[in-house]
Amino acid sequence: MIDRKNKEQTGNMGGAVKSDGTEMGQIRIHENVIAAIVRKTACGVNGVRRIAGSHFVDNLAEIIGSRRMGDRAMAIRIEGNSVAIEVRLNLVFGAHIPTVASSVQSSITAEVERITGLTVTSVTVVIQELEDYEAERGE
Repeated sequence: MIDRKNKEQTGNMGGAVKSDGTEMGQIRIHENVIAAIVRKTACGVNGVRRIAGSHFVDNLAEIIGSRRMGDRAMAIRIEGNSVAIEVRLNLVFGAHIPTVASSVQSSITAEVERITGLTVTSVTVVIQELEDYEAERGE
């Protein structure tokens, strides 16, 4: 990490990024916070079924209380006050892929920048699968 005031390298907190500090100290935003924003924002876009991953593994991880179940489907790279994001998604079958992917990109960019104050340099959306919405609802 770079200390903005002294322009020198500081210690890394395992994926955390330092944002602007105050007289009271530094403000650090961990990549897990960004991942949570990405997850909630992407799943709120019409046509997105869920974050990609294995049903079995994700369900097992949820049962044992693991918060890292979506890690395989997301990459967050933080450098200074910028962040690059990659997210793997499953869409509802029949959704127009370019439209949904574009909407995911713009929604994630807006929310991450609004909530964290960081600059989003890129949002890569990888469509992993198409799922039948009705099959999941039991129809």
